[in-house]
Amino acid sequence: MTDYYDFNGTVAVGLGAEVWYTNALGSANPQTNTPMALTTRFETGSVSKWVAAMVVMKLVDMGKLALDEPIIRYLPAYRADTGAQLTLRHLMSHTSGVPNQVLEARKADPAMRSQPLEQMEAVRRYASGDLRFKPGTQWDYSHSNWLIVKAIVEQVSGQRYRECVAAWLLEPLQLRNSGIFAGDSDQVAGMALGYTPSAQTPPWTRNVSPVPDYMAMAGGFYSTAIDMMFLMNGVLGGSVLTPASRATLLRVQHQGEHYALGGRTQLAGIAGQPRECAWEDGSNGGFRLVARRVLADEVNVVVFSNSSYDHRKLGQLASALTEVAYAGFNPMRYRKAPGA
Repeated sequence: MTDYYDFNGTVAVGLGAEVWYTNALGSANPQTNTPMALTTRFETGSVSKWVAAMVVMKLVDMGKLALDEPIIRYLPAYRADTGAQLTLRHLMSHTSGVPNQVLEARKADPAMRSQPLEQMEAVRRYASGDLRFKPGTQWDYSHSNWLIVKAIVEQVSGQRYRECVAAWLLEPLQLRNSGIFAGDSDQVAGMALGYTPSAQTPPWTRNVSPVPDYMAMAGGFYSTAIDMMFLMNGVLGGSVLTPASRATLLRVQHQGEHYALGGRTQLAGIAGQPRECAWEDGSNGGFRLVARRVLADEVNVVVFSNSSYDHRKLGQLASALTEVAYAGFNPMRYRKAPGA
């Protein structure tokens, strides 16, 4: 960690449910001089999409959703022509062709970031444009996909999305410092403040971008480094999903981007060998996150920052922590024998 002297945030490294290493460095909130702690909560940015995909796969396990059915079956209020072509698999893999109208609207009118909307109204405004390409033929990273997915989940489950996350992920895995927020994240108790260091006085500027509830799947999940590690372990290696749904969640849908459903799966060179990793990164305002799991060995690495830390350096730090884990430990020594 001393090589990353300018890092501000938290890290966690572990094997399965066993925590090997944690650290909390710097300031959780420079405005109040609150020091960083392992219980400090962070926005997860686009890792929220990975969490959303986990919830969808839970509904698949429950027999309430199928990934390759036209979405008009689940959301009859959606426009009929494109709704007959689109599937949940298209939406969650960013191969739908649905234009990123919600991002365009946020850039054009920053005030709309704080404007609440009923979910289907948000879908009509920001996720119902003409398709940019035939679904399944190309890849285009579009936040608007997740407005539609959220509407489907709430329609089929009969619950609010935040209630689904709590019931199917947070409560079974006992994640006490995670959840869904709406609006400014600093309204959540224990939340870090997103900021950008400055050469001026004061030496920082607030960097927080509100996330309305209708965008909760795109960027509304918050967590801690340890909770995020336990979430990956419970879903990607535990019993939250069936083996079939877990495999589907991790199966790459677009090779060029290594993109599966809401997250990525990729071979990476670790400790001198190619190892298959599930991973995703996220950002919003000053928040940055890298979450990685080496699938066969169950090694988890999570790095959070709230100080607009350079994405490249954050990835390098996550890679360095992974290498150190393998340098000092043989994961096979720690794995329980079958039935143990």
